[in-house]
This record gives sequence, C-alpha cells and structure tokens, in this order.
Amino acid sequence: MEKRNIAIALPVTGEEEWLAVKEPLMSGWITQGPKVAEFEKQFAELHSANHALAVTSCTTGLHLALAAMGVGPGDEVIVPAFTWIATANVVLYCGATPVFVDVSRVTFNMDPEQVAEKVTDKTKAIIPVHLFGLCADMDAIKAAIPSHVKILEDAACAAGAKYKGKYAGTLGDAASFSFHPRKSITTGEGGMVTSNDEGLADLMNQMRNHGATMSEEQRHHGPKPYVLPDFNLLGFNYRMTDLQGAVGLVQLPKLTGFISERAQWAQFYREQLSDIEWLRLPQEPEEGMHGWQSFVTYVEPAKAPMSRNKIMESLQEKGVSTRPGTHAVHMLDLYKDKYGIAENDFPSARDCNNNTMAIPLHNRMSEEDYRYVVSMIKAIT
Repeated sequence: MEKRNIAIALPVTGEEEWLAVKEPLMSGWITQGPKVAEFEKQFAELHSANHALAVTSCTTGLHLALAAMGVGPGDEVIVPAFTWIATANVVLYCGATPVFVDVSRVTFNMDPEQVAEKVTDKTKAIIPVHLFGLCADMDAIKAAIPSHVKILEDAACAAGAKYKGKYAGTLGDAASFSFHPRKSITTGEGGMVTSNDEGLADLMNQMRNHGATMSEEQRHHGPKPYVLPDFNLLGFNYRMTDLQGAVGLVQLPKLTGFISERAQWAQFYREQLSDIEWLRLPQEPEEGMHGWQSFVTYVEPAKAPMSRNKIMESLQEKGVSTRPGTHAVHMLDLYKDKYGIAENDFPSARDCNNNTMAIPLHNRMSEEDYRYVVSMIKAIT
C-alpha cells in the first residue's frame, strides 16, 4: 500500500467554526457572555446535568470543583496512578495530598477493590477518571467509600459517554470535561464543569469569576454603572471566552455523530486486529457507551516480537502515529521524589505506562487510512 501519514488525532473544524467567531468579534463581547451561556445550557441538556459551567480547561475545572468542595491542607484525595498528571496536580493546588490507587490493566481505570484500603479519616474526595472515554466502575467506587467523601469525575475524555444509562458528568458530585484538540469536540483549550448540586454549582460559578458576587453581564448591563461586585471569598479567573463558546456551539451538535463514527471504526479495529496475539484491544462496556476519545491498546511484552517502543518507532517510520496511552503519575519525578514512591508500588499503572499504545482514531480519517493502519500493524513481526 502507498505510504500515508496518519496523525494520532486531528480536530474536525472548518468554515462553520470560522464563521461562528465572527459574531462575538463584531459585537465586541469577546469574554464570557451570551455564547458561553448558550454553550453551557446545551451541554447540560445533552448530558442530562442540572448545571454546566464553562472554564478555561479541564484542569482548572477540576481545581475549581475541589476548591468549592472545601478541599484544603490536611485533606487527602484518592486518585488513580495511571492518568494525566493534572488529575494529581489539582490536589496539590489545594494544598491537599493525593493518595494513589492502582488501575486495571484491562479498563485502565481506577481499581475499586483498592479504594477502600486507601480511605482514612482525612479522605475528603476521590477523583475517578473515565480514561480514554470509558467510564470508571462508579457503583463499585461508591460502595468503597463513606457517603461523606465527595466524588469528582475527571471526565476529560468522556464527553457523551454513558455508564449504565447515565451520562458521564452526572455520576458524582461534580465533573470536569476537556475541549482540548485531542478530544472528540474542541474549543482549542477549554473545559466544562457539571453538577446536579445547585449549591455547589452556585459556589463554583462565583469562584470561577474571582469570587465576584455578580457576573460581568449583570455588572455591565445594570442601571448603575458605578457598582462593582463585592468579593466575600477567594476565587479564580477561570472564565471561558465567547470566541470559544461560539466554536463550542458549532461543535457540540456534532458530538453524537462523532462518537458513533468512532465506535464503528473501533469495531473495525477489533475485528481486523483480533488475531494479533500480542496486542490486547479495548472493548465496549457491557452497560453504557464508550466515548472513544482514543483507541488504546496494550502490547503484551511476553508475546510481542519487539518492545512497545520499537513497535511505535516502526509504525512512525511507516506513517502511522502512535502515543503511549498516558503516564503513570507515581513514576514522574515530581511525585516520585515528593512522596518517595517506587515504580513497583503500583504495578498495573507501571505496566500500563510501559505497554499501552494508542493508535489513530479520529473523525478526519478515511476508510483507506484505517485499512492502512491495520496493514502496518499486521506487518510487524
């Protein structure tokens, strides 16, 4: 087959998104305003959430939620050892301590059996990650923790995903989503926090705008131009711009179609690559819906013809981009040095760090692209 150059991920953007930013640019209302408000409304409706708040990133959304939950110095927050570093970093932002648990080598998500062992009287919250678009086992996680422990879903990869009929973003006390370009829909950077808790949502809404007691819209559109908001708590500047909100309004209606298309090609991969004994493939959940942000495989080191890294280099030479699934946070210098953690303390996370391999799955790939990826993987001997 003729050599191709296939990216690991590409956003689907075009003239619609280009034209969408014209209105806020022409109106002069570029920061958080009516476009963001409408984007929030539609995102909440799509995910059956009572409240949705747009923020600058999934990371700031996670931080905002933890801060609003009252997480601070002396508190502990349980996080998976195999996740993007932001999941643990936001705990440090609050002055709290991240407590790692291992993950499943099959789902790549938090192992609920280990959660109960890590709960102490200092445990304030837990952050289950719906990694790569597959929801964590929320029922088992809830059963492993006391009822007072707050649940914050890291749903960075899980827009549109479901767990037993319920959307990601409605499975805990709050959740945070990402609109980074590697996600199914994008606003460049940006995120969305959801919650069904009205009091928590109101507090997060105030805290994302410096802690102001009134919004920018209220202040600028009110009859008294001399009025400034009061500030009765410490907040942050985590507002999304209306430029991003306008793009999000174009992207969001495409989400269901994007996921459906990715699911079809994920099934194609599973069918075409099923006879490769050294490559374990991700599966659909028995109950729910995978968000398919990524198609992450696991290279079985005892069966593979070469190391995971050599396989990735070989595919790169053939024009097929790959990436590790993500990293084991406990193996990164910041956390390894700070808490004296050894690689073998979380063996499943360690193995996922060393052996996962994401292959291209996105909505700008053609059938020929998918068939090329399959042929290049099959050619590895």
